[in-house]
Amino acid sequence: MQITSAMKMVSAAKLKKAQDAITAMRPYANTLSTLIQNLSSALEGDFQNPYTQVRENKKVLLVAITSNRGLCGAFNANIIKKTRQLIETTYAQSSVSLITIGKKGSEILLKTGKVQSRHDALLDDLNYENTAQMAQSIMDQFAQQEVDEVVFIYNQFKNAATQIVEVEPFLPIIPNQSDEKSTTQADYIFEPEKVEIVNQLLPKSLKMQLFKALRDSMASEHGARMTAMHKATDNATELRDQLKLTYNKARQAAITNEILEIVGGAEALNG
Repeated sequence: MQITSAMKMVSAAKLKKAQDAITAMRPYANTLSTLIQNLSSALEGDFQNPYTQVRENKKVLLVAITSNRGLCGAFNANIIKKTRQLIETTYAQSSVSLITIGKKGSEILLKTGKVQSRHDALLDDLNYENTAQMAQSIMDQFAQQEVDEVVFIYNQFKNAATQIVEVEPFLPIIPNQSDEKSTTQADYIFEPEKVEIVNQLLPKSLKMQLFKALRDSMASEHGARMTAMHKATDNATELRDQLKLTYNKARQAAITNEILEIVGGAEALNG
C-alpha cells in the first residue's frame, strides 16, 4: 500500500508537467497541420511533393507508441490490441511492418515477426531533436517508396482518468478538400511563393506531429499510472482492514480460550 501510494504521488507530480506540455503544444501543432492542408489544397494540380503522393497501400508502416514501464492499467494493452486488430483486419491485404516505441509494446509485438525497428530509448530522453531524427527516417522511407502509408497508434490524453486510443494517419498528407481553400487564397498574401512555403513547412509539420503524439502518450501514461495506483492503494487499504479484522477476531478467540482454561483449571483445583 505504501509502495502504490508513493507511485501515485510520483505520477501525479509528473502528470502536471506532461499535461502542461501537451496542452501548450496542441494549438500550435494543430494549427500548423491545418495550415499545411489548406495550403496544399490551394496549390495548383501540378504541385508535387514526396510527402503528398497518394499510392496504393501495398506497404504499410504502423508506429505503435507504448511505455517503457508497466503498472499503468490497460494503457499498453489497448495499443497492442489495436495494432493487432489493424494488422488482421484493416491492412490484412497489405504488407505491414512495425516500428515500436516503448519496451512494453516492443516485447509483445516482436512476436508478430513484423517489427522493423524499436526505439525504446526515445522515451527516456524525450526531446524535439531526437524525435526529429526518427521522424526524418520515417519520412525518408516514404519518399524512397519503401512504404506507401504511415500510421501512428498512440494514447491521446483527455484527462487523468481517460485516454483515447488514436489511429492517426501520418503519411501521405491529404490536402484539405473543404471550401476552406477559397478563404485561404483570399485571406493571405504569400511571400515567398506558396510552393516554397509548403515545401519548407511540410517536414517541420511532420516532425511536430510525431513529437505531439509522443507527448500525448507520455501524459496519458502518467495519468493511467496515477489512476491505476490510486485504485491499487484503495484495494490494499481494503485488504489491510479485512486482515486486521480477521486478526483481531483470532486474537480475541485465543484470549477467550485462555480465560476459559484458567477459569476451568481454577475450578478444578477448588473442587
